Amino acid sequence: MPAGPLAVRARSFWRRRARHVKNLLLATLVTFLAGLLIAYPDTGVEAARDGLHIFLEIVFPSLLPFFILSEFFLAFGVVHFLGVLLEPLMRPVFNVPGVGAFALSMGLAAGYPMDAVITARFRRQGLCSRVEGERLLAFTNTADPLFILGAVAVGMFGRPDLGALLAAAHYLSAFSVGVLFRFHGTRGRRAVADGPAPAGGKRGIARVSPSPSSGWIRRAFGAMQRARQEDGRTLGALLNDSVQESINTLLRIGGFIMFFSVLSALLLRSGLLRRIAWPVAMLLQAAGIDPDLAPPVIAGLLELDIGTAQAAALPSPLLDRLVVASAIIAWSGLSVHGQVASIVYGTDLRMGPYALARLTHALLAAVFLAAGYRLLPPEVSLTLTGIGFVPEIPWVRSVFTWLAGLRNWPATYFGSPALAFGLLVLLALASSRRPSPGRRRWHQARSAPRPTCRPLPSGPRR
Repeated sequence: MPAGPLAVRARSFWRRRARHVKNLLLATLVTFLAGLLIAYPDTGVEAARDGLHIFLEIVFPSLLPFFILSEFFLAFGVVHFLGVLLEPLMRPVFNVPGVGAFALSMGLAAGYPMDAVITARFRRQGLCSRVEGERLLAFTNTADPLFILGAVAVGMFGRPDLGALLAAAHYLSAFSVGVLFRFHGTRGRRAVADGPAPAGGKRGIARVSPSPSSGWIRRAFGAMQRARQEDGRTLGALLNDSVQESINTLLRIGGFIMFFSVLSALLLRSGLLRRIAWPVAMLLQAAGIDPDLAPPVIAGLLELDIGTAQAAALPSPLLDRLVVASAIIAWSGLSVHGQVASIVYGTDLRMGPYALARLTHALLAAVFLAAGYRLLPPEVSLTLTGIGFVPEIPWVRSVFTWLAGLRNWPATYFGSPALAFGLLVLLALASSRRPSPGRRRWHQARSAPRPTCRPLPSGPRR
């Protein structure tokens, strides 16, 4: 039964009221934060200096090579090659195109917010639909292994043996979120028919289900060759575009880091952080966790590093501190969420599913870490240091040494400029190679439609 004009006017009235109240609350909050900054100017300046130090000393040099390399991978067609090659793996498990494997691998290696940068580029170039991009953002937003194993386990907790437990809980929960979000956007319609890419983006690679007998590898190389030809930029133009776009993105990230560092420091200095933490303390106590960890949880909601460091420094039980730290790392903080929002700005990717995925990731990471702690307590180290269940056999210990060294593969592979440059040279040579005229004619002859044979007319033979 259609609503009458009175009901329509009432809904419009309350909608306008809600909008006014929202604007008033935001204006009040901004005014309050400005008052805190005026009341504690020394704290604001010191926190901004600390945020700038983190950005210049850690974030900028660690992310800039990945940003530039991702642009080269897109221009040389490596992403398209992976898209065709890994479609049979990514589509059944996560319901995303094969290019999602590139976003996942770069996100694992570089950490926040590398996955958002790559996913936004995928959407602008038409390599994924809107729903597929939201699925990618749901489970590829992860911390890098060096941060978990080095900064958190060694630097904050002082326990290198806890790194593998934290990393396992973090990545297993991220993959679980990907499996859960494979059903996102599938109700009522297919995600492929989601509309074209915004802002005149190109159409993406075709959704295929290749088989080795039908030239699977050949189609992957063909997709890489076509992507390079469609890009058409020279090496100089590609270097200029990649460096310029990477610097602009990193400057936005640095601004968010400094802003949330100042916000966290002001809340801590004014004592508001502890006063507004009582609802979180009640929830922690209901879950069987030390309520004294409520202030680190509030700080972790804003900024990842500050909340994790505060949780590690408290004299609470080790399991409670690990659970809170694991949840904070998975949530990643409003600072990272702001960076992701600024990166995907201009696309049709929504932040609502992303926020829901981060909340699910935080809950699953806390549960997985508690389960892993119960199954493998820290007295039995999960790394080679002090490991108690490896037999004293030389070849067995050498195998475990090699396996333990694999956890540092991002630093070994991506931290080598010579290896990265050699890879780029090989990709440039492979993508720039043109087939010979005879080879081109042979391919055209194979791809030309074959004439069909007509049946002989039936009738009596003469």
